Amino acid sequence: MSAKNPIDLKEYHPKTLLVGVYTPYNKIKNMKAYFNEFLSLVNTLGLKYDQTIFLKLRHVDKANFLTRGKLKELIELCDKEKFEEVIFSESLIPLQERNLEEFLNCDVWDREKLILEIFRESAHTAEGKIQVEMAEIEYLKTRLAGKGVELAQQAGFVGGRGPGETSKEVIRRHLAKKFRQAKKKLEILKKSREVQRKRRLKNQIPLICLIGYTNAGKSSLLNLLTKSHILVEDKLFATLDTTTRELFIQGEKIGLISDTVGFISQLPHDLIEAFKSTLDELKYADLLLHVVDVSNPTWQDQIKIVNETLKEIGVKQKTLLVFNKIDKLSRKEIKNLEEEFDSYKPHVKIHTKSKDGIEDLISFFKKYKFK
Repeated sequence: MSAKNPIDLKEYHPKTLLVGVYTPYNKIKNMKAYFNEFLSLVNTLGLKYDQTIFLKLRHVDKANFLTRGKLKELIELCDKEKFEEVIFSESLIPLQERNLEEFLNCDVWDREKLILEIFRESAHTAEGKIQVEMAEIEYLKTRLAGKGVELAQQAGFVGGRGPGETSKEVIRRHLAKKFRQAKKKLEILKKSREVQRKRRLKNQIPLICLIGYTNAGKSSLLNLLTKSHILVEDKLFATLDTTTRELFIQGEKIGLISDTVGFISQLPHDLIEAFKSTLDELKYADLLLHVVDVSNPTWQDQIKIVNETLKEIGVKQKTLLVFNKIDKLSRKEIKNLEEEFDSYKPHVKIHTKSKDGIEDLISFFKKYKFK
């Protein structure tokens, strides 16, 4: 290569294909909205891509994920366009990921890796970084299990544990050590959280927790209620770390209000496990404010996904539905949805930017029996 035209590594990105796949088990009923969410995940991470294709599968192949015909089409496309990286909208098991990499001759990303990368970039506190690290280690361990010849060679170096130890075993041992260290650090932070919780319960200070699908407007509502300046961006998982503020209503302190990590369809199980110590705080809340973006065409599906995640972690606290971004609906749309809104009790309708409906929320706080 000519010295006059060196590769700028900062500007270089592999030729990338995005593959949106809609499967029979998808919990988001609106296919177009699901694909838009996938593109939002990619854009949130700032990944550059060269082409997108969207597929609908009638069934999922256990070994290759894609059916034979769809796989053949994708192989031909990757070969013709010389793609180096393919990102799938769905989570893949290690076997599927490995087989797809061999068939397509490309690096393959799945939904889980995409979300893990976003969480890694969004975590700023020590606790958040540790939780993401633990989830990443668990993800890597499952991928390592399927590595073959390239990691089956014996690790011949001074200090190794005998001549029979393979590179795979060395890496597995290293990951296990890192996981133990991360878990130990998290336990220390968890004990600190428990001390704070006991103090709060002893002093009978009510706790309100904001929950909801990612980008529903939780941080905006927290800013409005507490006059804070927490980062608010129109992207998925803009804020990841838990934030707690004092809540005053007309000059009277009524308790604490806490923001939590947003949920999403197919949130990786390893992330739920890693963030369990943080999410467990929801079990001790006196009230959950479930913030819903009603301007999103899949808001009903999003409510179900959040409720299923809460059930998975054992949260059964009392919940107030907060229908947000109501201003983005026309009067006719609101009228047509009134009956459905009323099926969710209790609920309030607000818009955080114009403060419409906020008085209804404040009125609910005044009447609510926190004790």
